[in-house]
Amino acid sequence: MFEVLFEQTADGQRYIDWLLSGLGWTLALAFFGWWIAFAIGVVVGIGRTVQNRLVAALARLYVEIFRNIPVLVQMFLWYFVLPEVLPGSLGNAVKQIPPPWGSFLPALLCLGLYTAARIAEQVRAGIEALPKGQAEAANALGLGGYLTYRYVIVPQALRLIVPSLTSEVMGIYKNTSVALTIGLMELTAQARQISEATFQTFTAFGAATLIYLALALIAYQSMMLIDKALHIPGTVPVKDITEPELTEDVQLPATMEVVK
Repeated sequence: MFEVLFEQTADGQRYIDWLLSGLGWTLALAFFGWWIAFAIGVVVGIGRTVQNRLVAALARLYVEIFRNIPVLVQMFLWYFVLPEVLPGSLGNAVKQIPPPWGSFLPALLCLGLYTAARIAEQVRAGIEALPKGQAEAANALGLGGYLTYRYVIVPQALRLIVPSLTSEVMGIYKNTSVALTIGLMELTAQARQISEATFQTFTAFGAATLIYLALALIAYQSMMLIDKALHIPGTVPVKDITEPELTEDVQLPATMEVVK
């Protein structure tokens, strides 16, 4: 079924080379977009929980704007509208960025800022899930607000939200396909190009589907390993604790001992 992918194109390449090229742009867009999103998302998520009302309001405004506008619309705004609203010389410089960077950079900013708004809500939820006694204990030890967040609150919150971040990691890989609308030849765009060149639509998009599925499974397994390595002791569900662990580590309170 996939034999057509190994046929030569008019320029001497193979169609599978087109897919691999698109996969490279997809991976680059997802990888760098994720780190931009994670850095901004952590800062904005912290801003949602601070006592300063102005900072909290600005953080919430960011989340509401970027989370509630469709990613496709945001992609068009970054690519078509931003150069027009910038000062003349700067806008012209943006328009003259050679391909594929002229499409890659707007797509990177779009996915990074959009995903950051979703991560910010995960971080906020992780911080609010921690007992208030954590911050109170840090204050009793003489730590100020910044040091409390840096050494006590944020490290624990990030470890708690690793499972929920899994969906965001998988989502950014899928959202890279939107970049084809502004001319970036990522995986989906290359699959469409193969379909138009060979009229083998099922083969082209079937191969792309399998690649996306493999990326999602790799991301899922990687996040599960990270979660297992970073989980906070004592937060493992009872069903995940083996019988020897229950026998050795879990002791029942005296009031629950069986009376003989």
